[in-house]
Amino acid sequence: MIPKERVGVLVGADGATKTSIETALGIDLHVSSETGVVEISPKSENSDPVAVLRGKDVVTAIGRGFSAENAFLLFDEDMIFDLIDLREVFGRNEDDIRRIKGRIIGQQGKTRRIIEEMSKARVSVFGHTIGFIGNYDAISIARATVELILDGKQHTTVYRFLREKRTEIKKKETLELWERPVRPP
Repeated sequence: MIPKERVGVLVGADGATKTSIETALGIDLHVSSETGVVEISPKSENSDPVAVLRGKDVVTAIGRGFSAENAFLLFDEDMIFDLIDLREVFGRNEDDIRRIKGRIIGQQGKTRRIIEEMSKARVSVFGHTIGFIGNYDAISIARATVELILDGKQHTTVYRFLREKRTEIKKKETLELWERPVRPP
């Protein structure tokens, strides 16, 4: 089930987004515009069983505020989707949820943009959730960063943490590059 206001994004202009998802994953989507209920089923018995789960992630990502283009990143098997439900942290206190969403987004989107740039994950703040799309390392960094904000840490501490993690990732990538076997010409 996705919010009714996100059904149009899921379906897309003339059904283009829905068709792209169905074609890329080999699944069928049945979307109810009145209720927001989305049924996902394999196109055939020979379909990849993981495709239905990946389709669920794509649909959920769109339902939680991601653009179709960002949700399509989940077609890649190295990409994953993660979600933090702020109601699990703050209960139903709307004032606390609104305040923390403001801290995560930052002034004119600055904090969210910095989290995305430094972690290389996509971040969506929608309703009572914070969504992430990226590879495992990117999501680990972005989620840990948001958890620091949820714990009440100051933004300077959060930005320092991001810089340290980004440096670690760059070192890891450099080592992996140097350790790759060289193929003969």
